[in-house]
Amino acid sequence: MRAFSQLLDDLVYTRSRNSKLKLIGDYLKGTPDPDRGVALSALTGTLDIPAVKPAQVRALGEERVDPVLLAMSRDYVGDMAETVSLLWPAPEGQVGELDDGTIRISDAVDRLRLASRSDASATLASMLDHLDASGRFALLKLATGALRVGISARLAKQALADAFGLNVDEVEEVWHGLRPPYRELFEWGEGRGPQPTTMDVPTFRPFMLAHPLDETRVSLEEYAAEWKWDGIRVQLVHTGGQTRLFSRTGDDISASFPDVASAFAVPAVVDGELLVRGEEQGAAMHGGAAASFNALQQRLGRKSVSAKLQGQYPAFVRLYDMLFDGGMDLRSLAWSERRARLEAFVPRLDPSRFDLSQLIDAANFEALEDLRTGVRGEGVEGMMLKRRDSPYVAGRRTGLWYKWKRDPLTADCVLMYAQRGSGKRSSYYSDYTFGCWAGDDELLPVGKAYFGFTDEELKWLDRFVRQNTVNRFGPVREVERTLVLEVAFDSIHRSTRHKSGLAMRFPRISRIRTDKPAHEADRIDTLLAMAT
Repeated sequence: MRAFSQLLDDLVYTRSRNSKLKLIGDYLKGTPDPDRGVALSALTGTLDIPAVKPAQVRALGEERVDPVLLAMSRDYVGDMAETVSLLWPAPEGQVGELDDGTIRISDAVDRLRLASRSDASATLASMLDHLDASGRFALLKLATGALRVGISARLAKQALADAFGLNVDEVEEVWHGLRPPYRELFEWGEGRGPQPTTMDVPTFRPFMLAHPLDETRVSLEEYAAEWKWDGIRVQLVHTGGQTRLFSRTGDDISASFPDVASAFAVPAVVDGELLVRGEEQGAAMHGGAAASFNALQQRLGRKSVSAKLQGQYPAFVRLYDMLFDGGMDLRSLAWSERRARLEAFVPRLDPSRFDLSQLIDAANFEALEDLRTGVRGEGVEGMMLKRRDSPYVAGRRTGLWYKWKRDPLTADCVLMYAQRGSGKRSSYYSDYTFGCWAGDDELLPVGKAYFGFTDEELKWLDRFVRQNTVNRFGPVREVERTLVLEVAFDSIHRSTRHKSGLAMRFPRISRIRTDKPAHEADRIDTLLAMAT
């Protein structure tokens, strides 16, 4: 545990990407199996210990520490696991710090996985008693699966590839067919075994991603344009008689959408947008209507979906690309060739569950720009521009695909509440709830945002919150309703779950309006008129 806790400490205080890669690589090369595989699983977010939840960590802390002190400390530190690790009292009779070198992370994880829900807290507490503060922090992060040390899954895989002289794209190719502690992966890296294979196993392949268009202008002779739909990007894989539906992050979401997964029974791998059927408005222009993202949210994240919910929110996939046709890998082919294959493939599928994303017919870039400007609602959030000769490659590659999102909507809202952030922002009030007027003196919350502002603006907002607080609710402060924020958002939808009747999509702070009095902020009726 000591080596892993030291790694976490080093990663937290290291800014350089190359230095982080070396830290992880050195750890993976110098740590034996299965500990390094467990650590890699934790760093990539694939470690799952179902018996331990964040609420149990808080409850354990409240058993050992004054709950008021714990809450106040959590408010200051910004992270419950770190707070508990620092405040955890030494067992009675212990003198000095304990040596945690005898507790291996693989053993700790095994003990927690084997524990029942009723025993997990006691098992966790027993190990915390035998660790120092750094070890306790590492254990709690492992147990809850929330490392938050500035490492993405891709960076951890890149570190593995660099350390063992592998190609990171080849690592990605086999990653989702393997399970911790990844012995086959390390045997391959160390030359003790062959490259793992995922044949006849429905595994996730990394998505090809796009760069924002910004000020770039392209030729429509070289690039094809299609609508960018406001759903979630998915990959459907059918092989070996099995079908899996994967999200953009490689999570298996087949259980949330069994109607879609069961309808895809042709050996292939396709890329598309998961949507919910909407009204038939806009069908002629865009290839079939889709409901708002708010409708799709009714089914996201569910472990099981009733027949009633499937009927209320019928899901389908609008297909963009084709990666495999049977056992043939198409990714090295040009986009135009893959598109032809996809057009021939789609008629083999259930039309109620799958359709083809239409290409946009425009004479030139200016005409395309006019079409983009005129689109609002109908499940469309912009356009995609794809180079006709581009292969399908993982990640973002300059000059191949561009996303050209429509201009955001904006509203002038009044700051109502602020909450402390987490991690590096734990000392600042950085999460802001804002509202619009429902009457002459009634503000209703319409959204919450925690990005869009600069570091200097964050400091200014933090000072405003501290100087204009009227009530405190734990880590949340209510402020005087005097500050107007211009909020940008991609779309807004009617919602019965919110008091205002509205739900914003991707809200962010675009401007601090010190020039505008609060009573001139927007009204709920104005936002309702924008809602789709």
